[in-house]
Amino acid sequence: RASTAPSFKQWYQRRVRGITTALPPNIDITKADLAYGEHMLPKLNRQLQDEALITRQRALNALCDVLHNPEHVSAALKVGMANSLKRLLCDADGTVRWKATEVLFICSNHAIGRDSILQFELIEPISALFDDTHDDARLMSHRAVESVSHTVNGAQGIVNANLIGKLVEKLKTETDEIKEIVLDTLHYCMKVDSEQALGAGAIDVFTTMLHHGTWEIRGKAARDIMDITFPLEGKQAAVKVKCIPVLVTLLADRNFQVRAQAAGALMSIAITTEGKKESIKEGAVEALMKLLAEDEMSDVRLNVIKVNSLANVRLMTVKAITMLAEDPEGRQKLTEIVPILEEITNTGGPMMKKVASTAVKVITWKP
Repeated sequence: RASTAPSFKQWYQRRVRGITTALPPNIDITKADLAYGEHMLPKLNRQLQDEALITRQRALNALCDVLHNPEHVSAALKVGMANSLKRLLCDADGTVRWKATEVLFICSNHAIGRDSILQFELIEPISALFDDTHDDARLMSHRAVESVSHTVNGAQGIVNANLIGKLVEKLKTETDEIKEIVLDTLHYCMKVDSEQALGAGAIDVFTTMLHHGTWEIRGKAARDIMDITFPLEGKQAAVKVKCIPVLVTLLADRNFQVRAQAAGALMSIAITTEGKKESIKEGAVEALMKLLAEDEMSDVRLNVIKVNSLANVRLMTVKAITMLAEDPEGRQKLTEIVPILEEITNTGGPMMKKVASTAVKVITWKP
């Protein structure tokens, strides 16, 4: 009787045909394989310096995951990774430049990472990518610089690198996404020094951006006008470039955050006599009175974020009213809203009570 069992050759051929050529599941070929424990970061640092392009790219992709842990950021600095990343910012490959700035952006989200960017003088190499042809590299470079600007030392480092003028120029040409980031960067930097922004003509650019179709950009432009008008030169420049009429228009903007920032900018400008006169002339008193009288709270009681934002609108509005009430003409017009301010004094929070009480005193003051 003949045997029906397959031969070894037949069995082997069947086995080979059943083996798949696909990679194992959960293996990302775009990222470098990580070494175990303390050998991980030194190995990645060596791969960043490798001559093979794919090796550098895979190492950077892996670092984008690894460095979300602040402990790994500290360990990466000890193995000299900052210098490796600094060299990669000038790499011929656009993807490498993009990923190198992304790694630095992730590092800048941690305090030790922001300090290391300042320590290793990485702000200027990162800012060199503001003009990069790779869109993602430009975006990440702006994000990294904006993240560094959140601290006083970081903002001072950006100012010392003379980047304010360059940032202001980017507001004229960049995409809307990058414009928002640049406005945030300038916001933090002008808290440290607003002279460079004034010298670069930022007040003109901000005024132009008040007409932008995106409410985020309108609101941030108004906020930056408030920042730049803290010094006397800024207030004078705002009156000169006809910024006040646009801000008065924004007091009726559909977005409550834009209204709050516009009221804050008017408050800052109206500290000077010239600013008060110009604001009253452009109808700021009437617009602020209308804004204060609006009762939107009943529709948004369940939305805590919006309630807090509307409270900020009211706070900035009362502060601006106080500034304009110091002018005799403004004081005369504002007498009719004293009952509203007195109600706020009795029902508002601690800060609102304080500013409303001050506004009532200024409006009811008799010489």
